[in-house]
Amino acid sequence: MTTSNRAIPPWALTIAAMFSIQLGSALSAGLMPTLGPIGTAWLRLSMGALILLLLARPPLKSLRLRDAPAVLGLGIAVGLMSVTFLAAMERLPLGTAVAIEFLGPLSVAALRGRGVRSLVLPATALAGVLLLTEPWAGEVDLIGVGFAVMGAVGWAAYVLLTQKVGDRFSGIGGLALTIPIAAVVVTPFGLPQALGHITWELVAVAAALAVLIPVLPYILEMRALRRMTHTAFGTLLALEPAIGLLLGMVVLAQSPSALQFAGILLVIFAGAAAQRGGRRQQQLHTSAPVQA
Repeated sequence: MTTSNRAIPPWALTIAAMFSIQLGSALSAGLMPTLGPIGTAWLRLSMGALILLLLARPPLKSLRLRDAPAVLGLGIAVGLMSVTFLAAMERLPLGTAVAIEFLGPLSVAALRGRGVRSLVLPATALAGVLLLTEPWAGEVDLIGVGFAVMGAVGWAAYVLLTQKVGDRFSGIGGLALTIPIAAVVVTPFGLPQALGHITWELVAVAAALAVLIPVLPYILEMRALRRMTHTAFGTLLALEPAIGLLLGMVVLAQSPSALQFAGILLVIFAGAAAQRGGRRQQQLHTSAPVQA
């Protein structure tokens, strides 16, 4: 990692990634009426895979048999997250879907942490998420909740495996392996839904959206996780529902309630507090350098 990359704190990389994910997800809603949620996820992942393959050669020569579970697992987790999140977003408000999926990294933060403090901060963040989304205010779509819970499982696996793959491969070589795997995994489900509706215009839009998610945020998060613990990263992600709410204010002219503002304060506090002692020693890469 270059000196300029080291100068950027890992929490800043993570927050930038969250803004990119939320913006990309919101803009993807425009494709879903035509392609469906799974078709949209497939086309976006496929474009992301092509972009990453243009940016970096997959480090196939340095790939070892013992790397396969982590690389394949991360690809499957990314595919699961992409499909289930858009499917949940089709049935649930964006903030509610994000809040439920956040239970994945929140669980990682709680289970991997040590002492009472590691449990208090995720609990504080969860309280903030509940205030942000106000689940008691309306009816719940159980199918949408089910998709969001599946996304939470994928997100938890993503947090754990991204750090492992990031430690193993330098640059973005790991992503040049895993994002194409994710696209292939989703193809049997997404291609039939999108088939017959794909136009060059939609391909161009999907390629632009692929920069926002998965390309840019996954690069930023992989670099952040090389320098952060799972607990710090998982708790910091509590800011994601707050970011979605803030983008709703700016982009969609939505007005949050006093409770939602209180929730923002809680998740910001928990995310910032998680950074104390949240750095980890940089891991040495055991593969040959990959050109990014």
